[in-house]
Amino acid sequence: MDVSQSIFSIIFMVEFIVGNIGNGFIALVNCVDWIKRRNISALSQILIALAISRIGFLWLVLLNWWASVFYSDLLTTGNIIRMIYITWTVISHFSNWLATCLSIFYFLKIANFTNSFFLYLKWRVREMVLVTLLSSLILLFLNIIIINTHIDIWIDGTKRNTSDIKFSKFLLFPNLMFNFIPFTVTLAVFLLLIFSLWKHLKNMWHNAHRSGHVNTTAHIKALQTVVAFLLLYTIYLLSILTQVWKFEFLDEDLIIFFGQSVVLAFPSGHSCILILVDSKLQQTFLSVMWWLRCYSPQMWIPYIHKTFGGLFCVF
Repeated sequence: MDVSQSIFSIIFMVEFIVGNIGNGFIALVNCVDWIKRRNISALSQILIALAISRIGFLWLVLLNWWASVFYSDLLTTGNIIRMIYITWTVISHFSNWLATCLSIFYFLKIANFTNSFFLYLKWRVREMVLVTLLSSLILLFLNIIIINTHIDIWIDGTKRNTSDIKFSKFLLFPNLMFNFIPFTVTLAVFLLLIFSLWKHLKNMWHNAHRSGHVNTTAHIKALQTVVAFLLLYTIYLLSILTQVWKFEFLDEDLIIFFGQSVVLAFPSGHSCILILVDSKLQQTFLSVMWWLRCYSPQMWIPYIHKTFGGLFCVF
Protein backbone atom coordinates (compact mmCIF):
# COMPACT_ATOMS: atom_id res chain seq x y z
CA MET A 1 0.00 0.00 0.00
CA ASP A 2 1.57 3.28 -1.12
CA VAL A 3 1.40 6.69 0.56
CA SER A 4 -1.68 7.95 -1.30
CA GLN A 5 -3.63 4.79 -0.48
CA SER A 6 -2.59 5.08 3.17
CA ILE A 7 -3.83 8.69 3.29
CA PHE A 8 -7.18 7.74 1.76
CA SER A 9 -7.44 4.82 4.21
CA ILE A 10 -6.93 7.16 7.17
CA ILE A 11 -9.53 9.59 5.79
CA PHE A 12 -11.87 6.66 5.23
CA MET A 13 -11.60 5.43 8.83
CA VAL A 14 -12.01 8.93 10.28
CA GLU A 15 -15.17 9.45 8.22
CA PHE A 16 -16.42 6.01 9.25
CA ILE A 17 -15.96 6.74 12.96
CA VAL A 18 -17.44 10.25 12.74
CA GLY A 19 -20.40 8.98 10.72
CA ASN A 20 -21.21 6.21 13.19
CA ILE A 21 -20.91 8.52 16.19
CA GLY A 22 -22.96 11.29 14.54
CA ASN A 23 -25.76 9.09 13.25
CA GLY A 24 -25.78 7.00 16.42
CA PHE A 25 -26.10 10.21 18.44
CA ILE A 26 -29.04 11.39 16.31
CA ALA A 27 -30.84 8.06 16.68
CA LEU A 28 -30.14 7.83 20.43
CA VAL A 29 -31.30 11.37 21.25
CA ASN A 30 -34.57 10.96 19.36
CA CYS A 31 -35.21 7.49 20.80
CA VAL A 32 -34.62 8.72 24.36
CA ASP A 33 -36.96 11.65 23.70
CA TRP A 34 -39.52 9.20 22.32
CA ILE A 35 -39.34 7.04 25.47
CA LYS A 36 -39.57 10.04 27.79
CA ARG A 37 -42.52 11.65 26.03
CA ARG A 38 -44.16 8.36 24.99
CA ASN A 39 -44.89 10.11 21.73
CA ILE A 40 -42.85 10.63 18.59
CA SER A 41 -43.09 13.43 16.04
CA ALA A 42 -42.85 13.02 12.28
CA LEU A 43 -39.46 14.78 12.31
CA SER A 44 -38.07 12.36 14.90
CA GLN A 45 -39.34 9.40 12.89
CA ILE A 46 -37.52 10.65 9.79
CA LEU A 47 -34.32 11.37 11.72
CA ILE A 48 -34.27 7.95 13.42
CA ALA A 49 -34.90 6.09 10.16
CA LEU A 50 -32.33 8.24 8.35
CA ALA A 51 -29.68 7.68 11.04
CA ILE A 52 -30.22 3.90 11.03
CA SER A 53 -30.02 3.73 7.23
CA ARG A 54 -26.85 5.83 7.28
CA ILE A 55 -25.20 3.53 9.85
CA GLY A 56 -26.06 0.54 7.66
CA PHE A 57 -24.65 2.38 4.66
CA LEU A 58 -21.39 3.14 6.48
CA TRP A 59 -20.86 -0.48 7.48
CA LEU A 60 -21.69 -1.71 3.99
CA VAL A 61 -19.10 0.64 2.48
CA LEU A 62 -16.56 -0.58 5.05
CA LEU A 63 -17.24 -4.23 4.19
CA ASN A 64 -17.02 -3.46 0.48
CA TRP A 65 -13.72 -1.61 0.98
CA TRP A 66 -12.34 -4.42 3.14
CA ALA A 67 -13.32 -7.07 0.57
CA SER A 68 -11.91 -5.08 -2.36
CA VAL A 69 -8.54 -4.65 -0.58
CA PHE A 70 -8.01 -8.04 1.08
CA TYR A 71 -10.38 -10.42 -0.73
CA SER A 72 -10.73 -9.02 -4.22
CA ASP A 73 -11.35 -12.51 -5.64
CA LEU A 74 -14.71 -12.62 -3.84
CA LEU A 75 -15.92 -9.68 -5.93
CA THR A 76 -15.69 -11.79 -9.08
CA THR A 77 -18.32 -14.29 -7.88
CA GLY A 78 -21.77 -13.80 -9.37
CA ASN A 79 -23.78 -14.47 -6.18
CA ILE A 80 -21.50 -12.28 -4.04
CA ILE A 81 -21.75 -9.42 -6.52
CA ARG A 82 -25.53 -9.78 -6.68
CA MET A 83 -25.80 -9.65 -2.89
CA ILE A 84 -23.44 -6.66 -2.56
CA TYR A 85 -25.02 -4.53 -5.26
CA ILE A 86 -28.63 -5.24 -4.28
CA THR A 87 -27.88 -4.53 -0.60
CA TRP A 88 -26.00 -1.37 -1.61
CA THR A 89 -28.94 -0.26 -3.77
CA VAL A 90 -31.54 -0.82 -1.03
CA ILE A 91 -29.60 0.92 1.76
CA SER A 92 -28.48 3.78 -0.50
CA HIS A 93 -32.05 4.23 -1.73
CA PHE A 94 -33.54 4.63 1.74
CA SER A 95 -30.65 6.83 2.89
CA ASN A 96 -31.08 9.24 -0.02
CA TRP A 97 -34.87 9.28 -0.07
CA LEU A 98 -35.20 9.71 3.70
CA ALA A 99 -32.89 12.73 3.44
CA THR A 100 -35.07 14.00 0.59
CA CYS A 101 -38.18 13.46 2.73
CA LEU A 102 -36.48 15.48 5.48
CA SER A 103 -36.00 18.36 3.02
CA ILE A 104 -39.66 18.09 1.97
CA PHE A 105 -40.70 18.13 5.64
CA TYR A 106 -38.72 21.31 6.32
CA PHE A 107 -40.17 22.92 3.21
CA LEU A 108 -43.81 22.13 4.05
CA LYS A 109 -43.40 23.20 7.68
CA ILE A 110 -41.54 26.46 7.05
CA ALA A 111 -42.49 27.81 3.61
CA ASN A 112 -45.32 30.33 3.31
CA PHE A 113 -47.51 30.08 0.23
CA THR A 114 -51.20 30.89 -0.11
CA ASN A 115 -51.80 28.31 -2.82
CA SER A 116 -54.64 25.97 -1.83
CA PHE A 117 -52.76 22.86 -2.97
CA PHE A 118 -49.71 23.83 -0.91
CA LEU A 119 -51.89 24.46 2.15
CA TYR A 120 -53.47 21.04 1.65
CA LEU A 121 -50.02 19.44 1.65
CA LYS A 122 -48.90 21.57 4.60
CA TRP A 123 -51.78 20.32 6.73
CA ARG A 124 -50.97 16.73 5.77
CA VAL A 125 -47.18 16.84 5.94
CA ARG A 126 -46.89 13.41 7.59
CA GLU A 127 -48.99 11.79 4.87
CA MET A 128 -47.04 13.64 2.17
CA VAL A 129 -43.71 12.35 3.47
CA LEU A 130 -45.10 8.81 3.72
CA VAL A 131 -46.50 8.91 0.18
CA THR A 132 -43.16 10.20 -1.14
CA LEU A 133 -41.26 7.39 0.56
CA LEU A 134 -43.70 4.71 -0.57
CA SER A 135 -43.73 6.04 -4.14
CA SER A 136 -39.95 5.82 -4.24
CA LEU A 137 -40.25 2.06 -3.73
CA ILE A 138 -41.38 1.79 -7.35
CA LEU A 139 -38.03 3.22 -8.41
CA LEU A 140 -36.25 0.86 -6.01
CA PHE A 141 -37.92 -2.22 -7.48
CA LEU A 142 -37.17 -1.01 -11.00
CA ASN A 143 -33.53 -0.42 -10.08
CA ILE A 144 -33.23 -3.91 -8.56
CA ILE A 145 -34.71 -5.46 -11.70
CA ILE A 146 -32.15 -3.63 -13.86
CA ILE A 147 -29.30 -4.70 -11.55
CA ASN A 148 -30.41 -8.33 -11.64
CA THR A 149 -30.63 -8.20 -15.43
CA HIS A 150 -27.13 -6.76 -15.76
CA ILE A 151 -25.70 -9.30 -13.32
CA ASP A 152 -27.25 -12.13 -15.33
CA ILE A 153 -25.75 -10.62 -18.49
CA TRP A 154 -22.35 -10.43 -16.75
CA ILE A 155 -22.55 -14.06 -15.57
CA ASP A 156 -23.25 -15.15 -19.13
CA GLY A 157 -20.55 -12.78 -20.37
CA THR A 158 -17.86 -14.25 -18.12
CA LYS A 159 -18.09 -17.39 -20.17
CA ARG A 160 -17.15 -15.23 -23.17
CA ASN A 161 -14.43 -13.25 -21.27
CA THR A 162 -16.45 -10.03 -20.90
CA SER A 163 -14.40 -7.27 -19.20
CA ASP A 164 -15.07 -6.31 -15.58
CA ILE A 165 -14.85 -2.58 -16.41
CA LYS A 166 -17.78 -2.89 -18.75
CA PHE A 167 -19.64 -4.76 -16.02
CA SER A 168 -19.02 -2.03 -13.44
CA LYS A 169 -20.34 0.58 -15.85
CA PHE A 170 -23.44 -1.53 -16.47
CA LEU A 171 -24.25 -1.56 -12.75
CA LEU A 172 -23.09 1.84 -11.53
CA PHE A 173 -24.45 3.97 -14.37
CA PRO A 174 -28.15 3.01 -13.86
CA ASN A 175 -27.67 3.47 -10.10
CA LEU A 176 -26.27 6.94 -10.81
CA MET A 177 -29.32 7.80 -12.90
CA PHE A 178 -31.73 6.68 -10.17
CA ASN A 179 -29.79 8.74 -7.60
CA PHE A 180 -30.36 11.86 -9.68
CA ILE A 181 -34.11 11.68 -8.97
CA PRO A 182 -33.97 12.49 -5.21
CA PHE A 183 -31.26 15.04 -6.00
CA THR A 184 -33.62 16.78 -8.45
CA VAL A 185 -36.47 16.73 -5.92
CA THR A 186 -34.25 18.28 -3.24
CA LEU A 187 -33.01 20.90 -5.69
CA ALA A 188 -36.63 21.86 -6.45
CA VAL A 189 -37.31 22.12 -2.70
CA PHE A 190 -34.25 24.36 -2.33
CA LEU A 191 -35.46 26.73 -5.07
CA LEU A 192 -38.96 26.86 -3.57
CA LEU A 193 -37.50 27.65 -0.14
CA ILE A 194 -35.51 30.52 -1.62
CA PHE A 195 -38.66 31.84 -3.30
CA SER A 196 -40.60 31.50 -0.03
CA LEU A 197 -37.86 33.37 1.87
CA TRP A 198 -37.88 36.13 -0.76
CA LYS A 199 -41.66 36.52 -0.41
CA HIS A 200 -41.38 36.51 3.37
CA LEU A 201 -38.68 39.22 3.39
CA LYS A 202 -40.72 41.25 0.92
CA ASN A 203 -43.78 41.09 3.20
CA MET A 204 -41.66 42.06 6.19
CA TRP A 205 -40.31 45.06 4.30
CA HIS A 206 -43.78 46.28 3.36
CA ASN A 207 -45.56 45.50 6.64
CA ALA A 208 -42.63 46.07 9.06
CA HIS A 209 -43.54 43.01 11.15
CA ARG A 210 -40.88 42.39 13.73
CA SER A 211 -42.32 38.97 14.57
CA GLY A 212 -41.29 37.77 11.14
CA HIS A 213 -37.67 37.40 12.23
CA VAL A 214 -38.49 34.00 13.76
CA ASN A 215 -39.77 32.76 10.42
CA THR A 216 -36.71 34.21 8.68
CA THR A 217 -34.42 32.26 11.01
CA ALA A 218 -36.39 29.09 10.32
CA HIS A 219 -36.05 29.65 6.57
CA ILE A 220 -32.29 30.18 6.86
CA LYS A 221 -31.79 27.04 8.97
CA ALA A 222 -33.82 24.97 6.52
CA LEU A 223 -31.83 26.40 3.61
CA GLN A 224 -28.55 25.61 5.37
CA THR A 225 -29.64 22.00 5.81
CA VAL A 226 -30.79 21.63 2.21
CA VAL A 227 -27.69 23.34 0.78
CA ALA A 228 -25.39 21.09 2.83
CA PHE A 229 -27.33 18.05 1.64
CA LEU A 230 -27.11 19.15 -2.00
CA LEU A 231 -23.36 19.84 -1.81
CA LEU A 232 -22.58 16.52 -0.13
CA TYR A 233 -24.96 14.71 -2.48
CA THR A 234 -23.18 16.26 -5.46
CA ILE A 235 -19.83 15.02 -4.14
CA TYR A 236 -21.39 11.59 -3.63
CA LEU A 237 -22.69 11.48 -7.22
CA LEU A 238 -19.32 12.63 -8.57
CA SER A 239 -17.58 9.84 -6.66
CA ILE A 240 -19.89 7.30 -8.30
CA LEU A 241 -19.21 8.93 -11.66
CA THR A 242 -15.45 8.54 -11.20
CA GLN A 243 -15.96 4.85 -10.53
CA VAL A 244 -18.16 4.50 -13.62
CA TRP A 245 -15.59 6.14 -15.92
CA LYS A 246 -12.34 4.66 -14.64
CA PHE A 247 -9.54 6.64 -16.25
CA GLU A 248 -6.93 4.40 -17.81
CA PHE A 249 -4.02 6.63 -16.76
CA LEU A 250 -4.93 6.29 -13.06
CA ASP A 251 -4.31 3.33 -10.80
CA GLU A 252 -7.51 1.31 -10.36
CA ASP A 253 -6.80 0.67 -6.66
CA LEU A 254 -6.27 4.39 -6.13
CA ILE A 255 -9.66 5.11 -7.72
CA ILE A 256 -11.29 2.60 -5.37
CA PHE A 257 -9.65 4.16 -2.29
CA PHE A 258 -10.56 7.66 -3.45
CA GLY A 259 -14.14 6.73 -4.34
CA GLN A 260 -14.84 4.96 -1.06
CA SER A 261 -13.41 7.79 1.04
CA VAL A 262 -15.45 10.39 -0.86
CA VAL A 263 -18.62 8.30 -0.63
CA LEU A 264 -18.39 8.28 3.18
CA ALA A 265 -18.21 12.08 3.28
CA PHE A 266 -21.93 12.19 2.41
CA PRO A 267 -23.48 10.26 5.36
CA SER A 268 -20.82 11.43 7.82
CA GLY A 269 -20.88 15.12 6.91
CA HIS A 270 -24.66 15.34 6.66
CA SER A 271 -25.11 13.91 10.17
CA CYS A 272 -22.81 16.62 11.56
CA ILE A 273 -24.81 19.30 9.74
CA LEU A 274 -28.08 17.96 11.16
CA ILE A 275 -26.66 18.08 14.70
CA LEU A 276 -25.51 21.67 14.25
CA VAL A 277 -28.77 22.90 12.70
CA ASP A 278 -31.35 21.08 14.85
CA SER A 279 -31.77 22.94 18.15
CA LYS A 280 -32.59 19.84 20.20
CA LEU A 281 -29.64 17.88 18.84
CA GLN A 282 -27.33 20.87 19.20
CA GLN A 283 -28.27 21.49 22.83
CA THR A 284 -27.90 17.81 23.71
CA PHE A 285 -24.53 17.64 21.95
CA LEU A 286 -23.25 20.69 23.84
CA SER A 287 -24.51 19.19 27.11
CA VAL A 288 -22.66 15.95 26.38
CA MET A 289 -19.47 17.86 25.55
CA TRP A 290 -19.76 19.85 28.79
CA TRP A 291 -20.40 16.65 30.73
CA LEU A 292 -17.37 14.89 29.22
CA ARG A 293 -15.22 17.91 30.02
CA CYS A 294 -16.35 18.45 33.59
CA TYR A 295 -16.91 14.94 34.87
CA SER A 296 -14.05 12.56 35.60
CA PRO A 297 -14.27 8.92 34.45
CA GLN A 298 -14.91 7.78 38.04
CA MET A 299 -18.17 9.76 38.06
CA TRP A 300 -19.51 8.53 34.71
CA ILE A 301 -21.21 5.34 35.92
CA PRO A 302 -23.24 6.97 38.76
CA TYR A 303 -24.19 9.86 36.45
CA ILE A 304 -25.37 7.51 33.69
CA HIS A 305 -27.39 5.50 36.21
CA LYS A 306 -28.95 8.66 37.60
CA THR A 307 -29.74 10.14 34.18
CA PHE A 308 -30.94 7.12 32.21
CA GLY A 309 -31.87 4.65 34.93
CA GLY A 310 -35.44 5.92 35.08
CA LEU A 311 -35.99 5.21 31.43
CA PHE A 312 -35.95 1.44 32.00
CA CYS A 313 -38.79 1.76 34.50
CA VAL A 314 -41.05 2.47 31.53
CA PHE A 315 -40.70 -1.16 30.49
